[in-house]
Amino acid sequence: MASYLGVSLSFIFSALLISPAVSQSCSSQTFTGDKSYPHCLALPNLKAFLHYSYDAANTTLAVVFSAPPSKPGGWIAWAINPKATTMAGSQALVASKDSKTGVASVTTLNIISYTSLVPGKLSFDVWDVKAEEAAAGTLRIFAKVKVPADLAANGKVNQVWQVGPGVSPNGRIQPHDFNTPNLNAVGSLDLSGATTGVSASGGGAGNSRIHKRNIHGILNAVSWGILFPIGAMIARYMRIFESADPAWFYLHVSCQFSAYVIGVAGWATGLKLGSESKGIQFNSHRNIGIALFAMATLQMFAMLLRPRKDHKLRFFWNIYHHGVGYSILILGIINVFKGLSILNPEHTYKTAYIAVIATLGGITLLLEAVTWVIVLKRKSDNSNNPPKP
Repeated sequence: MASYLGVSLSFIFSALLISPAVSQSCSSQTFTGDKSYPHCLALPNLKAFLHYSYDAANTTLAVVFSAPPSKPGGWIAWAINPKATTMAGSQALVASKDSKTGVASVTTLNIISYTSLVPGKLSFDVWDVKAEEAAAGTLRIFAKVKVPADLAANGKVNQVWQVGPGVSPNGRIQPHDFNTPNLNAVGSLDLSGATTGVSASGGGAGNSRIHKRNIHGILNAVSWGILFPIGAMIARYMRIFESADPAWFYLHVSCQFSAYVIGVAGWATGLKLGSESKGIQFNSHRNIGIALFAMATLQMFAMLLRPRKDHKLRFFWNIYHHGVGYSILILGIINVFKGLSILNPEHTYKTAYIAVIATLGGITLLLEAVTWVIVLKRKSDNSNNPPKP
């Protein structure tokens, strides 16, 4: 009896944990009114669904797009891109709830670029547009679309869908995430309904961009975020030991040069990503990256102009070298964290990098204390044993 009760309670508890949004399917969704939608697609990303019907005689596409916003109070969007499988260039329908009234409404956006979202008339006619909130916070967009003649003749349209976290007080939608599901929320829609799945024509490009972003992140984290700090530690703490001269210098140069080469590779992948992502800009991350590349390049050339120890300009060269070096160190770590916030990987990766930096920081504190003990001891020995005349 106890065993039966335990199993029953476990089943009930598990059922309560299942969100209605997750348990939805094409057949479980119903709509008010007498309009029927014979075709339904469970879209492959963002827990979205598209119900639709198509009248080939007058090239009219009737749709119901359903998806949960990424956060409560967020927005959803469904769009047709007449020319490409990207968000830029899309003619979008965006639904959100008014924060004061709680009423859902639809805005039409001509997305010229990722930074230019222009409310207004789309390049094709849309009518009977409305929005409503369904179960568990899911929003729905209802609309009828006049499919352009060239797309109707082809029998397919490029569809793009997306979800976002919120809407600003002035009505501007807040940027969506750039995770794998968001980047892959594109595909080809068969107007006839003969194809029951979504041809993710943009998936390959999206996966390629994600792969390049990951490579960019790894290269720069290793370069600016790990090797450069280690190189700086070698120069500061190994040189205090007379037996380590000149080995510390060659280790320092080797470490920093390796970091520079890897950093340049990471910087180049960043430029490539920027050129392939028109309209997507992370200004502070980009500007810090450019500054890091410029300063690190100066450091490499400065090594060729390094004066001898007894040269009168060596003092000023040291000030420059140390100042620029520590600037690279600080900005590099800052930019790695900015990059992590953009990539938004699993928490494990951010935690791992924090652990690496914390370990290096702890070693730095220990070596700093040892260095000062050695320096003060030498000064004490020199004062007690002045040189003979």
